[in-house]
Amino acid sequence: MIKIQHLTKRFGTHTVIDDLNLTIPEGKMTVIIGRSGEGKSLLLKQIIGLIEPTSGSIIVDNTDITRLNNRQREQHLQQFGYVFQFAALFDSLNVYQNIGITLINAGYPESYVLPIVKEKLALVCLPESTLYKYPHELSGGMAKRVGLARTLVSNPKVILYDEPTTGLDPITEQRIHELMYDLQQRFNVTSVVITHSTSLFKYADQVAFLYKGNIAYAGPAQDIWECGNPYIYQFIRGLTSGPITVE
Repeated sequence: MIKIQHLTKRFGTHTVIDDLNLTIPEGKMTVIIGRSGEGKSLLLKQIIGLIEPTSGSIIVDNTDITRLNNRQREQHLQQFGYVFQFAALFDSLNVYQNIGITLINAGYPESYVLPIVKEKLALVCLPESTLYKYPHELSGGMAKRVGLARTLVSNPKVILYDEPTTGLDPITEQRIHELMYDLQQRFNVTSVVITHSTSLFKYADQVAFLYKGNIAYAGPAQDIWECGNPYIYQFIRGLTSGPITVE
């Protein structure tokens, strides 16, 4: 569904993404890993059109979105949802308003918006009693779920997750992973996940390893544990000594 071809992103003389190629299969979960500062979030923001690449193509449903004008790209990317690293909830709005904000801003009445918000809230396994709570009243895991529910309002075909379990305890992290997998399976959503958590591998179909602006490994999630690259071996096992370059 998504083909990234020869993607390059430079800031001045500094190249962050360098001639990157990656195919993201439709209806599957692709996990992208790599050290902090390697450009993982930057890659997501280029896929969704928040940042324009310096060169290269991002082909979605046979359309290169880098060649579209702003209006065309906005229309084409309505099928995408984006889950921010820290949920990015509006502190001054309650849960109902945070989830339904796009519909509310479009002028739809509460009689239309509320049932949709309740439906999405149920999908992320939160009770209706949270509807009128404010972000400061939510736990970290609840806030992440609200952020995901907001993304689901548009019924996206593709969901991009930017480190969705950062700052969560292991049990809550596992629950979020299970929820992401359940949504991907139930709705055949194409999921692209930036993460440092190898525990997500058991739910993923594909893992891609980003290193020095390029893909050092891309393949079935279960195969990465047997990858012969010493740097990847070190990284996914959290070893503090070993090679520091990818051959």
